[in-house]
Amino acid sequence: MTKKITAFALSAMLLALCSAVEAQQPGKVPRIGFLSPFSPSATALWLEAFRQGLRDLGWVEGKNISIEYRYAEGRNERLPDLAADLVRLKVDIIVTAVTPDALAAKNATRTIPIVMAASGDPVASGLVDSLARPGGNITGLSQMNPELAGKRLELLKEIVSKLSRVAVFWNPQDQMSTISWNELQTPARPLGVQLHPVEIRSSSDFDKAFEDATRARAGALAIMPAPVFVTNLNRIADLAAKSRLPSIFHLKEFVDAGGLVAYGTDRSDLFRRAATFVDKILKGTKPQDLPVEQPLKFELVISLKTAKQIGLTIPPNVLVRADKVIK
Repeated sequence: MTKKITAFALSAMLLALCSAVEAQQPGKVPRIGFLSPFSPSATALWLEAFRQGLRDLGWVEGKNISIEYRYAEGRNERLPDLAADLVRLKVDIIVTAVTPDALAAKNATRTIPIVMAASGDPVASGLVDSLARPGGNITGLSQMNPELAGKRLELLKEIVSKLSRVAVFWNPQDQMSTISWNELQTPARPLGVQLHPVEIRSSSDFDKAFEDATRARAGALAIMPAPVFVTNLNRIADLAAKSRLPSIFHLKEFVDAGGLVAYGTDRSDLFRRAATFVDKILKGTKPQDLPVEQPLKFELVISLKTAKQIGLTIPPNVLVRADKVIK
């Protein structure tokens, strides 16, 4: 009887030892799925900020964590298939950039944790139940500040004092773009600015859109948030300069591409902070227990180089408020 008990105990110890060894196998490296509606070049800075955030927390790509990248290249219709592909790979977490890709990920899985890096309005879009209590398998960060659309219009009015008509590029198929367009109506009247809406759904619409803005005699251009604009920043900036249209967008990358002004959230900061959500989830915290966070950093970036190119002088009271000035 004693021998049988000893043999049983030895077997149990061996089983436990095998399990411990198996848990330490190299094949157990966590795998992150990164889903984006943008192109690799458009997301390069944000992605590096995310990877830096991971490194700060001890996660190094290629060593103790791996990342599978999927880009829709500005074509949102590709997102469902890309999300499904990540689910088939059985990644441990899916990280999304904005709202369309987060929705695609949600529709693809109800079990794999999803971390949003810079979604629009996650409650209105049905991604989470509330910011404080997300519920389900989704959490992360929101760049939700639709009132910034009005502040960008105010900036244009300060920069172009006699401004009376503004062409507004927006995509009616994108939720954040629509919210921002609607938000723009309120400040337009007291500013004495007439809005000329121009719908853009794909990259093939830009030449016609600028012709429309010119015919409407717009004195400036405001661009609402949408992936189709982010993936075409260089083209928009070039066409705006050729049309001599003072232009404003919500991402500093627009000014880096040759645009005039950008005012909005620091998206690199949001992606860096997204890494903390990944870290907590990998360590056992459930997404539903992590409240959705909002932007902490905003920035105003101005290009004096572009201003000179289009024959515009930026008022000193605007320049002094800039976080960055490109000369």
